Amino acid sequence: MTLSDGRRPGSRAVAADHVSLRRNNLSVVLRHVRDLGPRSRARIADDTGLNKATVSSLVAELVERGLLREGSADSTRTLGRPGQLVELDGSGVCGVGAEINVEYLAVIALNLSGETVFEQRVPVDVAHLDPGATLDRLTDLIKQAVAAVNGQVAGVTLAVPALVQGETGALKLAPNLGWSEFPVAAELRRRLGEPPYSVHVDNEANLAALAAYAELQADVHDLVLLTGAIGVGGGVVTGGHLLRGSQGYSGEVGHMPVAPAGRTCGCGRTGCWETVVGLTALLHQATDADDPVRDPSLDVEQRLAEIKRRAEAGDVRTLAALRDVGDWLGIGGAVLANILNPDVLVLGGYFAVLGPWLKAPLEQAIRERVIAPDGGGCRVVQSALGFTAAVRGGAQISLDQVFLDPTGVAQ
Repeated sequence: MTLSDGRRPGSRAVAADHVSLRRNNLSVVLRHVRDLGPRSRARIADDTGLNKATVSSLVAELVERGLLREGSADSTRTLGRPGQLVELDGSGVCGVGAEINVEYLAVIALNLSGETVFEQRVPVDVAHLDPGATLDRLTDLIKQAVAAVNGQVAGVTLAVPALVQGETGALKLAPNLGWSEFPVAAELRRRLGEPPYSVHVDNEANLAALAAYAELQADVHDLVLLTGAIGVGGGVVTGGHLLRGSQGYSGEVGHMPVAPAGRTCGCGRTGCWETVVGLTALLHQATDADDPVRDPSLDVEQRLAEIKRRAEAGDVRTLAALRDVGDWLGIGGAVLANILNPDVLVLGGYFAVLGPWLKAPLEQAIRERVIAPDGGGCRVVQSALGFTAAVRGGAQISLDQVFLDPTGVAQ
């Protein structure tokens, strides 16, 4: 039986299923090459279970979209004519990651191969700007990154030190910025001219944790990333997946109450963990009020380099401040290790820069305060990503859309 227009019943659904199946298979092949490196078409077919003709067709489309490219001959083949390897290309598509932090704005553009196309961080005293003025300055940076991309932008993902409503991108509360109930995603899209690419907003510690997870590239499935700046955030990966919580607000480790009789936090509560381990706490102990390392107009890495220099020179006040922060870091870190039992606790942000003085007391606290034998197997590592972790995680999130649906990249 046919319909009046000549179609068979259900043909539209069959066509839709075919499109969906091909999109999924394109994703399978692209992610396979990303994860395992250059492969011949025959090897991809063997590994994925797809037939060779299908793989050849899928590879041809991915090459046409500029996502794969022909590589060298397959030297591993011993019988017959060697096949041609295909490898990840993606030089024509980029993901953009951006970050608003208390004392700086940052943007990075990474292509599909993970190469940096554009990167910039500028000192900005965000806490003393209104949200609109901050977004205006950030938009200029993002436009510079987009202009540097020689091809298609897969998306922009913004990292903020805040509670973010995942579905809408609305900022609920950012105590260290002084922002609340602000529609960051919508305002950023408007400033960018309602672009054809996606614009997402996420918590900066979550994005930094994803970048740290990718950085380790080992048999690590459970980690906690501690990102230290003026505020302190935590991103948790468990079973290889980001832990977000019921409403997406997990990871606010900086607001664990550890010193009830201590200082007032930016959130308005007393004795939060970040009041004793955040960068402000360190600087207040290690420096005087007029010391240049407290000047937010200077790049944070320059300021930390000076703190590091003083510590290496044996400055008594600096070393005492680092010991105190390290002790408090150990108290909170042991709590997290007891609750989450991660494979790895990753020091990010300023904790990583000053890791030579902070890592040992944290490791000692885990040994002494974690009830499980040998600290539950938790080890402490310093991230090499520094203050780029959140923007790199944002760029990766933007690029993930390409790996999930390669048809979004124009042929």
